[in-house]
Amino acid sequence: MNFQQLRSVREAQRRNFNLTEVAQALFTSQPGVSRQIRELEEELGIDLFVRAGKRLTGLTEPGAHVLPIIERLLLEADNLKHAADDFATSGSGLLRVAATHSQARYALPPAVRDFRLQHPDVSLQLHQGSPQQIAQWLLRGEADVGIATEALAQYPDLIALPCYRWTHVVIVPQGHALAEQPLTLERLAREPIITYEPGYTGRSHIDEAFAAAGLAPQIALSAMDADVIKTYVELGLGVGIVASIAFDPERDRGLQALDARHLFADNMTRIAVRRSAYLRDYVYAFIQTFAPPLERAAVERARGE
Repeated sequence: MNFQQLRSVREAQRRNFNLTEVAQALFTSQPGVSRQIRELEEELGIDLFVRAGKRLTGLTEPGAHVLPIIERLLLEADNLKHAADDFATSGSGLLRVAATHSQARYALPPAVRDFRLQHPDVSLQLHQGSPQQIAQWLLRGEADVGIATEALAQYPDLIALPCYRWTHVVIVPQGHALAEQPLTLERLAREPIITYEPGYTGRSHIDEAFAAAGLAPQIALSAMDADVIKTYVELGLGVGIVASIAFDPERDRGLQALDARHLFADNMTRIAVRRSAYLRDYVYAFIQTFAPPLERAAVERARGE
């Protein structure tokens, strides 16, 4: 049994049993992948995959039971390497941060700047995706740190620590009628609304507020990106609901932000790591740079260390 065999099995499941893609991911040949899988099956004495001719079509029942063990073995191998790197290459390495667009665009830049000044030998990779994608990247060991508002706290194998609270604002073109009277959900529901896609940036609190009031908002357009939302508000296609951190009076001069704290519940941004991951020293440093109250001792307590 060797790690290449284990990686071949893991990648086959991740890549929907497409051995061509597995071979590309592992920098080998398709026959080589097939051989690695077959050799592991022969050693274990079980078939891990359902086959149709030479094609893999799914996991067998034994394969479904074995795959989580393979995942853990490979993750622990990564932990071993990271632990060794802490001693062999102290202060240098790679940090993979996964975040939603709003966090990457508005919240992360100051933390990335300060972290780079303190840790110039650490290379940063920034990945953007949905909260669900971020959680999966963390669970698969493809990201070291994840930052999002929604979903991260729903995964028991992740430690999702609260960072900061934020609210939504309603954005309208300068001189819009909504700015002339107190803002209510009833008035807002009569306007075409441009806001985040479901599952992004506190959208659930927006939907919950309208539902609790018995109102059906007119969602004219939804997007992942606050800059996209603001662009279409400027074009007069509707009024926007965005994270308060996404509005800058200097940059967004053609727009006006209306306080919506009384309409929608507060949101909590969280920073997450995999519960079983080995965290290098600079990972703890990045977490504290982004959220100063989250000192190393606080993170270790949350992880049960």
